[in-house]
Amino acid sequence: MVLIRLISLDTIILQFILKCITSNSSIMIVGKINKIQFQLQGAINYLNIGLMLLSLVAAYIIPFELFLFSYAVLGPLHYLTEISWLDKKNFFVKSKTDIVLLVLLVLLVSIAKFDNKSSANLFYTNFVFLAFAYALMVLFVNDTQTKIIFSVGIFLVTVLLGFNNYNGLPFLLFAVWLPTIIHVYVFTGIFICFGALKSRSVSGLLSVLVFLLCGVIFFLFTPDNIGMPITNYGKGAYSFFSFINISLYKLFGFGILKKTDNLLYTAPKALAVMRFIAFSYTYHYLNWFSKTSVIKWNEVSKRRMVVILVCWIAAVLLYAISYKVGFYALFLLSMLHVFLEFPLNHQTFIGVGKELSSMFNKRSTQ
Repeated sequence: MVLIRLISLDTIILQFILKCITSNSSIMIVGKINKIQFQLQGAINYLNIGLMLLSLVAAYIIPFELFLFSYAVLGPLHYLTEISWLDKKNFFVKSKTDIVLLVLLVLLVSIAKFDNKSSANLFYTNFVFLAFAYALMVLFVNDTQTKIIFSVGIFLVTVLLGFNNYNGLPFLLFAVWLPTIIHVYVFTGIFICFGALKSRSVSGLLSVLVFLLCGVIFFLFTPDNIGMPITNYGKGAYSFFSFINISLYKLFGFGILKKTDNLLYTAPKALAVMRFIAFSYTYHYLNWFSKTSVIKWNEVSKRRMVVILVCWIAAVLLYAISYKVGFYALFLLSMLHVFLEFPLNHQTFIGVGKELSSMFNKRSTQ
């Protein structure tokens, strides 16, 4: 009996030791995994700093052509892969039915873009603002009736306030800048900031600082003897985007430009605006493509990837045939990826707020 009890006791002790060893091994493995992930995140941050500097240099040398290339070649692949990734993430909303209104609003905005005389064109800004506000509301509201009342109310209020008045601040902010420069520069900056705050890494903070400096430097260093002049083809192709430059030029207090002014392509301050736009778009796309190991947007079925690549090649060919054809053919897809990203944009802003609040709370308790 004593022998049996001793054997049983030895067995219990042995099991306890093995459990401790296993537990310690698990801790060591988890620690190594966390270390590898931290190092990987650091490598990606430094890679992105390199991509920022590359975009910066290219924007100084060929600002117009860089933008046109990025928009026509990198842009469509970005739209397709991001929409695919958002679909896997349920578009960052509670129910996929919540995106139905966003899709309908994209269709209305596209109709307004294609036909200036359509009734939809009278509410272009209202549609964009409604999509932006609705994307925030669905993060917190589940009741369908409340969503409908909110959407109708927001639309009517923006109509009464004259949001679609051409050149008014709401028109510029939501119809012109939100789907363009805010989407590619401000939202990209917020994503970078959120990643840096979550990782609490030096490389993450450095990437935020470099990104901000790249945006500012174009307006501090404005040489008029650097870069290649725009070609006639470039002028014709860029005519679809020139209002972004004109509106930003005025916003920054540089004066007033017209679409037909040659100064739009030659004046130092006008070139500074163009370099900023070219940098913002190019890096926005490169940043997305560099995040395969982080957000894993590339992890899709072979069938879906083939469809994406075929659609991308077709899009690039349309731009090669005619930039005008490519612009109008891809406009709906471009706006669709902007609108479908709105819930993620709002969640990222909320995430940044929570991270900052957490940091301040920790400091106050120390």
